[in-house]
Amino acid sequence: MRRTDFTFDLPEELIAQQPVAERSASRLLVLEGDSGRYEDKAFTDLMDYLHAGDVLVFNNTQVIPARVHGKKSSGGKVEILVERILEDHTALAHVRASKSPKPGTRLIFENDIQAEVTGRDGDLFVVVFKSENTVLDILSDIGHMPLPPYIQRDDEKFDQERYQTVYAKTPGAVAAPTAGLHFDEKMLQRLSEKGVEQIHITLHVGAGTFQPVRVDDLSDHHMHKEWIELTEENCEKLNAAKKQGRRVIAVGTTSVRCLESAALFSNKEGVLEAYRGETDIFITPGYEFKVIDALITNFHLSESTLLMLVSAFAGYENIKNAYQHAIQEKYRFFSYGDAMFLTKKKT
Repeated sequence: MRRTDFTFDLPEELIAQQPVAERSASRLLVLEGDSGRYEDKAFTDLMDYLHAGDVLVFNNTQVIPARVHGKKSSGGKVEILVERILEDHTALAHVRASKSPKPGTRLIFENDIQAEVTGRDGDLFVVVFKSENTVLDILSDIGHMPLPPYIQRDDEKFDQERYQTVYAKTPGAVAAPTAGLHFDEKMLQRLSEKGVEQIHITLHVGAGTFQPVRVDDLSDHHMHKEWIELTEENCEKLNAAKKQGRRVIAVGTTSVRCLESAALFSNKEGVLEAYRGETDIFITPGYEFKVIDALITNFHLSESTLLMLVSAFAGYENIKNAYQHAIQEKYRFFSYGDAMFLTKKKT
């Protein structure tokens, strides 16, 4: 398939710029992969589609306030977006400036915090902070929440809470695992009482998640790398569920990428093994899913790798039709938008 097979036109007014008043108050488009049938529901209706024994897999990554504004020592404005913290005082970052900074360029931020660009790693810059405080402490002090580029406003105080899942635990993401934003504590409790098992894995979402595919031939596309962790304890729970025929349901495409990567890295076919490291898995139509039976996700960008992933899961034509329906029914799109519940297309 080609990149242009995943193009759709979206009215700008359907891109959610603000979260709904309550997390679980979003809409839910339910799509059955085998039949292509879809239904308009409320997110709280998700309870009707989950059963005792199902395993919900959440990504517990925590979004860090990764965007920092400052200037070069020469006076020019600069903005950095930390992509990954390498060591206590060193980070890989995207740098926006009038001219690309060379090694040795000094950067000055709020509170007279200074840093130096020491090199490059592909499109990213290696930035070393000259402070006793760690990068994470510095970002917590002066950083801004890294709202996606399609949210056309500055971050506000409420984004610190709402652009973060209620179960976020492990700092490291520069974009939220947005399917999880719909869950509040009350709903998690109701799921637990219903007998739906909940486990937490980690994938630190990178800014590359918003990058569109720029090559027309999908085989020429190279995915950005993201850090994942799947523990032995969680592997035991997931392997037991699969053996017993219980459904594994991913909350978000990041959970899909973590679990399917671990399956590929496993030395035993059909058995998940603990994994801690990087993944650059690229899932497109034709991929055979090894772990996931159903998926909760938001609506994704035109020509994005995530749209390709959900098309692989629920069927290309099914997703295409469901997206057109969502546009007609004025669903809210992207990070602060509405959700979908997808079951796998098996035939």
